[in-house]
Amino acid sequence: MNKKSMSKGIIKDILIVAIGVLAIWIGLQVAFGTQNPFYVVASGSMIPVLQVYDVLIVQGHEPFEDIKVGDVIVFNRPSGQDRVIVHRVASIINDDPKIIRTQGDANPASIPGTDFPITKEEYIGKVAYVIPQIGYVTQILKPPMNYIIIVIVVGIMIVKQISKKKNDKGLNINDLFTKNNSEQTENHFSELDTLEKDKEYSTHVESKPLDEDNSKNNSDKEQK
Repeated sequence: MNKKSMSKGIIKDILIVAIGVLAIWIGLQVAFGTQNPFYVVASGSMIPVLQVYDVLIVQGHEPFEDIKVGDVIVFNRPSGQDRVIVHRVASIINDDPKIIRTQGDANPASIPGTDFPITKEEYIGKVAYVIPQIGYVTQILKPPMNYIIIVIVVGIMIVKQISKKKNDKGLNINDLFTKNNSEQTENHFSELDTLEKDKEYSTHVESKPLDEDNSKNNSDKEQK
């Protein structure tokens, strides 16, 4: 085989891979109703439910009006729209128009400008599936190879999930909170206070007290 034939073969293979990845990507966008159907967890604010480098599959077809307390959602940070956040819905502030407040499971409180006010404009989608630790690929490989691999893996996982209808082990985040796991869930929430604070979000909380009492409490802790 001469060099010209080899070059044509390589180009052909690259085109096949590119078309395949593009097809998977478009398919995921259509299936989940969002321009970016997956996100990589970048902080520890949702530990232990979500770990850093977990990949989230986001369902954009879930209407904002149907979001309820306890749902884990992905949204643009209200203050500045400069960051994508994944937190749990903590309360419904207003019904018409709907405004919600969120909070990271590992955070001591909701953060103004980050956790609320969340409206339909900030809402991206509800977390539908979690693929543990696959986001490490983004650290090992550089673009576009890391994204190609993630898209392929996510595509395969989704196809398998659809064909089985329901996975046996926890790709669906709702499986973490079924009746069978109610005792485990209660224990999880009771242990949140013992978790190490997420550095990024706890910095926001500590540097911007909500009231004078919080400021006093923070200063007392520093003296201790």
